[in-house]
Amino acid sequence: MFQKTAESYRQGARTLAREAYTSGEIFAFEQERIFARHWNCVGRASRLARAGDYIVRSVAGESIVVVRGQDGRIRAFFNVCRHRGTRLCSEEAGRFDRVIQCPYHAWTYTTEGALVGAPHMHDVEGFDRADYPLHVAEVAEHDGFVFVNMASPPPPFAKWFAPLADRFRRFGLAALEVGHRADYDVQANWKLVFENYSECLHCLVIHPELASRLPYESGANDLVEGPFLGGYMIIADPHESVTVTGRVCGLPISADLTADDRRRAYYYSVMPNLLVSIHPDYVNYYLLTPLGPGRTRVESEWLFRKPSFNPSDAIAFWDLVNRQDWHIIEQSQQGIASRRYVPGPYSPRESISAAWDREYLRLMNEVEK
Repeated sequence: MFQKTAESYRQGARTLAREAYTSGEIFAFEQERIFARHWNCVGRASRLARAGDYIVRSVAGESIVVVRGQDGRIRAFFNVCRHRGTRLCSEEAGRFDRVIQCPYHAWTYTTEGALVGAPHMHDVEGFDRADYPLHVAEVAEHDGFVFVNMASPPPPFAKWFAPLADRFRRFGLAALEVGHRADYDVQANWKLVFENYSECLHCLVIHPELASRLPYESGANDLVEGPFLGGYMIIADPHESVTVTGRVCGLPISADLTADDRRRAYYYSVMPNLLVSIHPDYVNYYLLTPLGPGRTRVESEWLFRKPSFNPSDAIAFWDLVNRQDWHIIEQSQQGIASRRYVPGPYSPRESISAAWDREYLRLMNEVEK
């Protein structure tokens, strides 16, 4: 089933050009060509537990309101009033009291997006509230994650997500609960975060703590081309998990884990904005929001099966590793900005980073349907 990293290596693969990480024009094109067309993860459905709960997300530069309606369904709307275009929500999260009201002229919508109040518009000949619902972005849920797509029409989610659905099923991700959340402001291009996540050649130098628990040569990849990439690494004896102490920090994430799963950590990148790290006793994931050619917001949550008896053991470990990564990525961004930077060769141990670059270039050159 698994294919060794070196076997998928393409001789002669090189890093991307300087402009890919520094150009405002390329950054704007990425927003249109990649983020505006494809499924973006916006977080966990558990943040929308009650009717009226909402979060506001930036997708391809658009402000999107994701809300659970009174009917229990999650929907996504453009954060734009149909009257004069005013932003409906200015907070990042909250709860609507049954309706969404524009702060400017009080146009009012249900949490299902229908316009139900438009002051003085009854005097306008031919005006029909049914003609002015909130603009919709498509929504899909899988494994407790919520995804949004702004394309019209979007590619079918089930077909797009199929390569991961089978791999994730036994991990029971939907049943896990958030134990901790952290936000990071990384002064680097979003692609460097993906490329760094996709290889562990740097681990011996940058992450000695991680390398002692996950030897960088121990893994294999089962997804080596396309929008989803990754595989597993083996947890080295005597460690039981990837934590500060090396011990498990909670119950197994699922009763369906195999004996191999209990000795492995799985790492998958999901184009264009999600990274998922699966360990025997917890999961942590990362949402990327590109803020500019040299700045990325990274939001991370740690997920556990309750009860979890020592979540801080995993939280502290990955907060350390994350900060080590952000620091070296920022150093990379600064070096790439040099006039003397030219693309360098990838090694066989960086084959997934090279594969990620290939998918990025494919999407950037994809013909609009």
